[in-house]
Amino acid sequence: MAFFGGAATTPFGTTATTSTSTGFGGFGTQTQSTGFGLFNQAKTTAPTFGTGGFGTTTGATAGFGASTGFGLGGTATTQPTAGFGTSTGFGAAPTAGGFGTGNAFKGFGAGPTTGFGATGATGFGAIGGPQLQAQQQQQAQQAQQSSLELLGTAVTLPQIYGDERDAIIAKWNQLQAYWGTGKGFYSSNGFVNFTPDNPYCRFKAVGYNRLPRSRNEDGLVSIVIKKKESDVTAQQQQVVDQLFKILGNKPHLSVCVEGIKTLPDDKTELVIYILERPASGPAKRITASELFQFLNTPNIKQQITTQLAAEDIWQKTGFTPEQLKVYLENPPAGIHPFIWEQAKLDNPDQENLIPVPVVGFNALQQRMKHQEQQTKAHQQRLDMIANELQQFQQKQNNMMSKMDEYKRKHIELSHRLLQVVVKQEIFRKMGYAIQADEEQLRVHLEKTQAELNHPTQFKGRLNELMSQIRMQNHLAGSRADFSYQMDPSLQQEIKQLLKQQQDGLKHLIQIVKDDSHDLQLMEQSLQESSHRR
Repeated sequence: MAFFGGAATTPFGTTATTSTSTGFGGFGTQTQSTGFGLFNQAKTTAPTFGTGGFGTTTGATAGFGASTGFGLGGTATTQPTAGFGTSTGFGAAPTAGGFGTGNAFKGFGAGPTTGFGATGATGFGAIGGPQLQAQQQQQAQQAQQSSLELLGTAVTLPQIYGDERDAIIAKWNQLQAYWGTGKGFYSSNGFVNFTPDNPYCRFKAVGYNRLPRSRNEDGLVSIVIKKKESDVTAQQQQVVDQLFKILGNKPHLSVCVEGIKTLPDDKTELVIYILERPASGPAKRITASELFQFLNTPNIKQQITTQLAAEDIWQKTGFTPEQLKVYLENPPAGIHPFIWEQAKLDNPDQENLIPVPVVGFNALQQRMKHQEQQTKAHQQRLDMIANELQQFQQKQNNMMSKMDEYKRKHIELSHRLLQVVVKQEIFRKMGYAIQADEEQLRVHLEKTQAELNHPTQFKGRLNELMSQIRMQNHLAGSRADFSYQMDPSLQQEIKQLLKQQQDGLKHLIQIVKDDSHDLQLMEQSLQESSHRR
């Protein structure tokens, strides 16, 4: 694709006389350029921003400086139209939809206020009123317009040699502008620095950020400190004291820390708010816009940068519904409307995420670093949760063991209490005759004892179960791949049962012996009596 062409060039036209030119309109005599219209030499001898391009001269059509886009303002007497710096994109004026200069990129649309304490309520003194703010905005807008004019001159019509070499330099400047780096000479002693923020840079994309929910009334302001999170946490009180001194050592103001967060590159985000305690009335927070404007005044910002090693100051405020609507309806600088509309349609969570431009490789690297930092923080949180769950599991096991021990002690105490009650009842009934209900209870207990001792009832079943257990133990012992263990209490019960059976057998043997001896004596007596007869 040629940068400079003849009658119908794309994207940078030259001294053509055609009526339509896509991309950068050249030095034509017509006024229907659809792209970046440049210098209309047919109307003026001096370079002026012509139709469809930078400015609002006659016949302005779709392009930079028309109804939408990047209006810069040319040498014509008309004012710059809606575009870069006014109502659309990242503007310089404090409109409802842009990112105003009072809040830079961090304010998300919140326009500048009347100064931190301009009305005398906060006691900080008026640090600029509406006139000063309007003057600062006008100066910033003029500087921005001048910078974009020089940028347009560098990529279209540099005035260095006055011959065809200027066209070659213009092509080289265009290539640098596409890349977003380098220097573009527009005259023999003047140049502009190309950055990824320039409107011609092609390395742009759209990502998604979490929609901020903080309100201006919350008064949250973020200070980025070039120190590690551990150092900032250890020196938190010293940082608060230094901020209190910077604010003027006013007793009715208190510096409060909302949170401390780790950032990439060994940086830390310190979120603060100022609590005002007036002589009469309840305490309230200083609004975020007032605090942000106060901290960004040159002398105060210099003190914060020097004493706290601060790198940047952010205003943590969210969108109002109107600001969010205007922001989504107007594509940011350098983002094609089709891409912006597709990004809004592809938003995975429209309630909590908003599309944001990602300009240049540095912005992409920063997003990657923040993503890695957030992933690391999530992993640390998961590890902490896992450790807590393990501790809870250990505590649960200990509690279950204690519950089992307490149950056993409860059973033991219940038996002891029953024995005490039995003995106490025996002593109380001593000397009295057995009553009818006690006789019935005795008969019932004897019946129960007889049933338990009956061979075909519970005792027989118990013996059968013991035999099965012994058989299973024998089979388990014969297998080398299985090993079974018996509960010590069960072993003791089995031993007692076997001992009782052995004692019963001994008793039966002794009875048989005694009966045999008696029979022998009886037989001897019978024999002796027969002999006497």
